[in-house]
Amino acid sequence: MATVVVALGGSLLRPEVDHRHKWLLDLVVILRKRVDSGDRVGLVVGGGAPAREGIELAKPIIDDTDHLDRIGIAATRLNATIVREALSDGGIPVSGKIPKTVDDAVLELEEWGVVVMGGTVPGHTTDAVAVKLAIRSGAEKCVIATNVSKVYANDPRLDPESEAFDSLTLEQLQGIVGPPEHSVAGGSQVVDPMGVGEALTNGLALDILDGRDTDKIRRSLEGKDFDGTKVRG
Repeated sequence: MATVVVALGGSLLRPEVDHRHKWLLDLVVILRKRVDSGDRVGLVVGGGAPAREGIELAKPIIDDTDHLDRIGIAATRLNATIVREALSDGGIPVSGKIPKTVDDAVLELEEWGVVVMGGTVPGHTTDAVAVKLAIRSGAEKCVIATNVSKVYANDPRLDPESEAFDSLTLEQLQGIVGPPEHSVAGGSQVVDPMGVGEALTNGLALDILDGRDTDKIRRSLEGKDFDGTKVRG
């Protein structure tokens, strides 16, 4: 039996993602197979567009970063509820709670095959929460399912010729994403620097992949090769 934690980027639930309903159904099938095999899976869902839109709406009248973060956290918990209900409807033994702390999620994961949560407190992105959950639950790795194919040296949207990496050390990844600091509510990059810092400190393996392709998630969860970036100590 293995424990794995997956950070599902909120962008994966956006309306413009092709076949997002099929994506969610495919995810249910994949997780059912993992639970049937005896694995336990923690899912941490990001806020995506609802978080950014809510934060942008509030910014003209709210300038406190913590207050803006709380808006984003509420969006992550809405997305987590969507995923949680889909899994439950698919017959998966998933906790009925959306834990608000990592400690609560660890306890739920001891009782259930799957636990789904969103953000926790201001200053911690869902990537960082997923890494913390992986560490505290003794998970073998944390899967970062985002909307880019691999880790790039620079943002590929701005630099189409940027180098892509099949493998990196945690220290190399930290150098790419920057120091482990939180500065902008609603910001987005391939992996949160604070989460990378936690992984580096604890030697936690990361699989970074394009979560829009559920087969990549499946292959990572099964310990198979996948098209993405493997990050190790």
